Amino acid sequence: MTLFSMGTCIHQARLAVSLIGFLACGSTASPEAFEPVRVSADGRGFILATSGQPFRVWGVNYDHDASGDNGRLLEDYWTDEWETVREDFQEIRDLGANVVRIHLQLGKFMDAPDTPNSDALSRLRQLLKLAEQSELYLDLTGLGCYHKQDVPPWYDRMGEVERWQIQVNFWRAIAKTCRSSTAVFCYDLMNEPIVGGKESDGWLAGELGGKHFVQRLTLNQNGRPPREIALQWVKKLSAAIRNEDPDRLITVGVIPWAMTWPNAKPIFYSSKVAQHLDFVSVHFYPKKGEIDKAIQALSVYDIGKPLVIEEMFPLKCGLDEIDEFIQKSGELAEGWFSFYWGKSIKDYKSAENPTLADAIMSQWLMYFRDQSPKLRLP
Repeated sequence: MTLFSMGTCIHQARLAVSLIGFLACGSTASPEAFEPVRVSADGRGFILATSGQPFRVWGVNYDHDASGDNGRLLEDYWTDEWETVREDFQEIRDLGANVVRIHLQLGKFMDAPDTPNSDALSRLRQLLKLAEQSELYLDLTGLGCYHKQDVPPWYDRMGEVERWQIQVNFWRAIAKTCRSSTAVFCYDLMNEPIVGGKESDGWLAGELGGKHFVQRLTLNQNGRPPREIALQWVKKLSAAIRNEDPDRLITVGVIPWAMTWPNAKPIFYSSKVAQHLDFVSVHFYPKKGEIDKAIQALSVYDIGKPLVIEEMFPLKCGLDEIDEFIQKSGELAEGWFSFYWGKSIKDYKSAENPTLADAIMSQWLMYFRDQSPKLRLP
């Protein structure tokens, strides 16, 4: 696919309307105006449900805490260090973000295949209230198995049918807990699922820094096409959520395989599968000298639904190139997520022995903060 000039003009017109609304309403919304987010009438953007005001995502992944042990996930410290979470949400708000992506571990929320953990759900309710008070929406990404030691042995032993049912039970519990909160922007079914594998592979993949960010949906395709497996999985989990919370947005964050294989077609965003999802979420880490290649790969996911870049970071390129990527992707995207790891710009700058990573993160957060008025709504 290429970027069509007509589509670009339509998108730019919508952005102009969005900016007018932004300037009229200011950079923040009052608590009384904290409205649910819905897909716009043209199917390509987001609006606030009551006012109809356009909404663009400028968010962060709050996936671990770098101020202490780098391996700590949110559920590792949100019980004993709630003040840390509260302070982090304030810092995220100060950076100008309007959505926080939270990663929920299945092992922390399910005591048994059909038994949710009541303490974890109670803590989630507290997080929802904090988000409402902070005027930050939540992207709730579920079914995480990032720490292999936290994966219940009974879950790891399950076959595909039983495993999918446990995932249904997880999402029913989450959606039931969250359905009365306006703070939920969306439910992301799973981080970067892949369809197939072998029994010897196991369910987890994508190990990075001691965490497993990728999961397989099946270990035996039995001759089924990948899109058919993805369709049945997405349909089953989305139905479970909508039975509890019918109006909330649902997505699934995917790896952009078109970056590796330019002719690769989306599986989770093929026409039959995507009809059960409200918007597209894709993860991009552009490489140095390959910004145009990344934009071309992104265009593969322009399927007539809102498109959000749910992960991005200058991991493999410089700040100037990630800025180029953001500006060019603005012709297609309705939002972007970066990362926040529990340390503010001041924390990075005042580090006693700052590392190169500290300098890069400080520079990135300053860029993120300064771009906020230009890219986020409201």
